[in-house]
Amino acid sequence: MSPLQMIGALALLLGVRAVHADPCSVAIEGSDTMRFNLHEISVPADCAAVEVSLRHSGKLSAKVMGHDWVLARAIDVSAIVNAGLAAGYSHGYLPENDRRIIAATKVVGGGESTVVKFSTSLLQQGIRYAFFCTSPGHSSSMRGTFLFGDDNKVVRTLTTP
Repeated sequence: MSPLQMIGALALLLGVRAVHADPCSVAIEGSDTMRFNLHEISVPADCAAVEVSLRHSGKLSAKVMGHDWVLARAIDVSAIVNAGLAAGYSHGYLPENDRRIIAATKVVGGGESTVVKFSTSLLQQGIRYAFFCTSPGHSSSMRGTFLFGDDNKVVRTLTTP
């Protein structure tokens, strides 16, 4: 097999994998450099539930450099982060029974993974959502945009004054 044929076969295999990727399932990584590998997650409106897998690709322990993945409306991020600081590590830096939190994983350290699955019944198209880490000082660099439904509708809503 020539190098060109090998490249073509590889591209075909990768294309088949992309076609079969589940749009209702997301894999995201956090690192010891306090960064998520994704800055935007888009989920179609026909997903009844979303599964998010968080993997900590670093080496530091959860107490030193732990990460979680939390989903909330963008306007609620600061208040949730502040309440999480008060809750502390023993509560996973999450305020208990906080209705502003749509979904959240547990805090994981280097080499660990966790999964959260949640219903999209709490999400509305056109609302600006954010995902972020609630560990102290992390939310400023570990945050992104979560889009639900028709991307164009969400973008138009986000840019409307």
